[in-house]
Amino acid sequence: MRIIETHAAPSPRRVNIFLAEKGIDVPREELNMMVDDLKTGDFAKLNPWARVPVLILDDGRVISETVAICRYFEEVSPEPALFGQGAVGKAEVEMWNRRIEIGLFNAVFAVFRHLHPKMAHLEVPQIAAWGEANKEKVAHELKLIDARLAESAFIAGENYSIADITALVAIDFMKPARLGQPEGLSNVLRWYGEVSARPSAKA
Repeated sequence: MRIIETHAAPSPRRVNIFLAEKGIDVPREELNMMVDDLKTGDFAKLNPWARVPVLILDDGRVISETVAICRYFEEVSPEPALFGQGAVGKAEVEMWNRRIEIGLFNAVFAVFRHLHPKMAHLEVPQIAAWGEANKEKVAHELKLIDARLAESAFIAGENYSIADITALVAIDFMKPARLGQPEGLSNVLRWYGEVSARPSAKA
């Protein structure tokens, strides 16, 4: 078993934090997404979508997409439960992770891919107006998250979950996206201080 990744990229980092929380160590293979390593050779056959991370199981089967990889490891190592517990708990984690992923995470990613000059060869075409439009969406999503965290210790409830991992990586990715850190969002800042201090955040 091994994971193919570009270690500095946000999606592999989500998996790395997840595995660190689980205490699971998986061998890694590094490919550089910035020089088209993902579009050529054997990797292109493994994942024609040219994205990392990719998990290769011992029997040769391949799982790609961040949440799918995390779900695999949740099944083989259920504790600590990072996708929630019970019918309602699991549904709430799913709901909040999707909200963060579709909202904040994708908005930050759009700003980065459409405005950063180093992404021009990967995001074709780069649409600067779309990048600029997503800056407002980032601010809007952060306000919604701040309101949620006024009533909850973590994103999906009283327990740390994959939704917190997704939000943490999104907020950290605001720096390379050249977005200012959130101001006046006391609940986000309280939560961010706690989750970024967890050992897994350095994975």
